[in-house]
Amino acid sequence: MKNIVILLLMLIGTTTFAQNKNAKATMEVDGICGMCKARIEKACLNTKGVKHAVWDVDTHELKLIYDARKTSVKTIKQQILAVGHDVEDVKATDEAYATVHPCCKYRDDGIVDEHND
Repeated sequence: MKNIVILLLMLIGTTTFAQNKNAKATMEVDGICGMCKARIEKACLNTKGVKHAVWDVDTHELKLIYDARKTSVKTIKQQILAVGHDVEDVKATDEAYATVHPCCKYRDDGIVDEHND
């Protein structure tokens, strides 16, 4: 009986350590420059549980690795929206968007064209 209990504890311990605690997610986030990249990544990394965040300027794709026990994709999106960047099908509030640097106004076609030149 004692051997069975020890065996069960070892098995439970092994499966607990074998679980992957790193959830992955990708999403589209609007922005146009390196300042946007820094702002978006900082907003993500300042969210408890986010371990890795990389946003691509050209594709607008944000790649995340996070601890799903500590945060969620919804929480991360809220942090990005709070710093003024649109996430997939959700727009940041006008107040949050107004806080981004003038060269980062990704909703303004004229400024986007300047970055493309």
